Amino acid sequence: MKLRNQVAIVTGAARGIGREICLALAEDGATIVAVDLLADALEQTARRVREKDVPVMTLTVNVTDKNAVEAMRDTVLEKYGRIDILVNNAGITRDALMLTMTDEQWDAVLTVNLKAVFLCTRAVAQAMLRARSGRIVNLASVSGVMGNAGQANYAASKAGVIGFTKSVAKELAKRGILCNAVAPGFIATDMTDVLPDKVKETVRPLIPMQRFGTPAEVASVVRFLAGPESAYVTGQVIVVDGGLHM
Repeated sequence: MKLRNQVAIVTGAARGIGREICLALAEDGATIVAVDLLADALEQTARRVREKDVPVMTLTVNVTDKNAVEAMRDTVLEKYGRIDILVNNAGITRDALMLTMTDEQWDAVLTVNLKAVFLCTRAVAQAMLRARSGRIVNLASVSGVMGNAGQANYAASKAGVIGFTKSVAKELAKRGILCNAVAPGFIATDMTDVLPDKVKETVRPLIPMQRFGTPAEVASVVRFLAGPESAYVTGQVIVVDGGLHM
């Protein structure tokens, strides 16, 4: 229980990768603050976390709203007195070819996938600075590393997360705060389930391991970066993609 008495905020915690991250950190004893807009699914995550016999708080928060994010931070600090881990996992897609992509599709993805990461990190880092300790893990994507046709907005947002992660790592390392990114490839989630079978069959042969990953396989890397074993790791992007990009 190496994270016992530590408090971890996980955004996008209602399902998929976010839920598995909550469960992985709970396995190590962390107190979980599960954040999302999907209240019913968020409660399902909380029930799974409680089975690990650790405290859990659920918060329905719009992470693109500065005031809501700061209220989230204040609520957690009032109840627990500390924030040790922040996992910025919330994200959306609005796929379209660049020439037909609307302003609304562009703005929505950049706001949720990038601006929210900035807002949450800025808010939580203030508490971590006072403690001179903390772990920030941002969910990027292999699309942000290598690009992807039909995902100019998503790839740009995730490339932005990578640049943001490296900058924050350089700014905060001397105060004991580590910041890293995890870049999943094709993972079997609700987001990829909606892809047409033709697309899935086109992608799968490009993956050396010949399969999509699982949310738990991504969560295990986040678990490492949030724990004591990663004490000398910061500013890194760990790609979890079965060898798609190497």
